[in-house]
Amino acid sequence: MEPVMATRSKPPTLAEVMRGIRARNGWTLKQMSAKSGIPVSTLSKVEHDRLTLSYDKLQQLSQKLNIRMSDLFAEGEEEAAPQVTGRRSIGTVDKAVRVTTDNYDYHYFCTDLRQKRMIPIITRIRARSADEFGDLVRHKGEEFIYVLEGRIEVHTEYYDPVTLDVGQGIYIDSLMGHAYVVADGCDEALVIGVCSSAEDGLMDSLMSLHG
Repeated sequence: MEPVMATRSKPPTLAEVMRGIRARNGWTLKQMSAKSGIPVSTLSKVEHDRLTLSYDKLQQLSQKLNIRMSDLFAEGEEEAAPQVTGRRSIGTVDKAVRVTTDNYDYHYFCTDLRQKRMIPIITRIRARSADEFGDLVRHKGEEFIYVLEGRIEVHTEYYDPVTLDVGQGIYIDSLMGHAYVVADGCDEALVIGVCSSAEDGLMDSLMSLHG
């Protein structure tokens, strides 16, 4: 007799999380629409995995339904991960969760995977000076930033500013205050970054930076 291999369910997608929230409350799509202020057609497309939601819409859901923002990115506790999980997610800009702030346009990729230990982000940088940027930011974990377009200036609380051109990157402790701004001679810059943490709650930590 062949041995029976233990299986582990896939982490839930946003569509599954949304259906789960509605099922637990016994709501119809129409009722959920009335409570959240999001059209029935939009909710239906999300539940059928044909549409993702922008950061603004996720924030609206969180506030209107009185649930934590992180619950839309991570659903409950998962079992201990086996050595090989087989997890995979293909990220595209149209499916990324977009967050716009005064200094950056963030695109969070692969948000269908829950409980990630690293968060891939493509960011367009607009702030042109440390003064314009404001207070340095801090969050748990570490991060790597690589310049795709333009030039950036990296400010940290323990080092002098450093300028990075296309093809250059920097790895830092994210608990150290830091800011990325556009270097002289550029209007905007585009970078790809990966934030990581051995602790749970990395997405919560990053979301808290956006208010």
